[in-house]
Amino acid sequence: MSEVRFLIVEADEKALRLDRWFRRYFPELSHTLLEKLLRKGQVRVDGQRAKAGLRLEEGQKIRVPPFQVNAHRRPVRKTLPVSAGDAKRLRESILYQDEDVLVLNKPAGLAVHGGTKTLRHLDGMLEVLRFEKEDRPRLVHRLDRDTSGVLVLARTPAAAAWLTKAFREKTVRKIYWALVGGVPRPETGEMTMALAKRPVGKGEQVVADAAGGKAAKTQYAVLDKAGRKVAWLALMPLTGRTHQLRVHCAAKEVPILGDFKYGGPEARFDGKGIAGRLHLHAYEIEFMHPRKGKIRVVAPLPEDLRASWEAFGFDLKAGNLDAF
Repeated sequence: MSEVRFLIVEADEKALRLDRWFRRYFPELSHTLLEKLLRKGQVRVDGQRAKAGLRLEEGQKIRVPPFQVNAHRRPVRKTLPVSAGDAKRLRESILYQDEDVLVLNKPAGLAVHGGTKTLRHLDGMLEVLRFEKEDRPRLVHRLDRDTSGVLVLARTPAAAAWLTKAFREKTVRKIYWALVGGVPRPETGEMTMALAKRPVGKGEQVVADAAGGKAAKTQYAVLDKAGRKVAWLALMPLTGRTHQLRVHCAAKEVPILGDFKYGGPEARFDGKGIAGRLHLHAYEIEFMHPRKGKIRVVAPLPEDLRASWEAFGFDLKAGNLDAF
């Protein structure tokens, strides 16, 4: 591009971040080059210097300077093409949909974000959920690869800003279901062990570390139990640390079944009908919708976890299962 341009922010771009606005209209411009242009004051909003994270307002005027992209072109992250089967399953996983929000029942085994060795991931499939919208939906939070359950997507920039703020300010209520080895004592309470990341081999692991960790808090309640061997827990995280529920349960000596990273041998429970994976499911989410007030969405257990619950004799239709 060889000349300065001035573009006006449209109504549907309200609350969109400045860097994402550039990604929408100038995808060839790398984030590195954009940051350089911002630092030098060549990109301006209403004549003022701006930062990449600035939330735009309708009617603002953005100065777009000339730029050369060849030396700053970012590498394209490789993703696998979305198969017809994946597209069908993803659309069938929709639990709630309106003009602003999508809520999915994410399957276990599907990473939310891609990486060097992760070519099949939800972020690379979101185009199939665009439907009538101009842009694909946006991720506003995440679930671990091995965790199934409710995952919220924003369908507009304004909804993305609203929901991102809600998650950041911890006004979203999330409840998980888990099967754990053993029964915690007491059967209701809070787990408040601080958590820290520690290097392990070529990777890292989260550990309970009161001295060097960050504060973490999880409320829990036993919904049912099979003797003293296995318990069905409801878990409500009040903070959002990496692997928080898994590490908290392991530290309380009731590891989540199938969590061989943190739970050790006690996390293994072989038996007919018992799923061979992590028994952790994001069951319910409740949040304030950008335009419709409070929304509550529940994700039914997938078939493999339902079989595990039934194998231990737990009744999924029993009364009020909301422990909080």
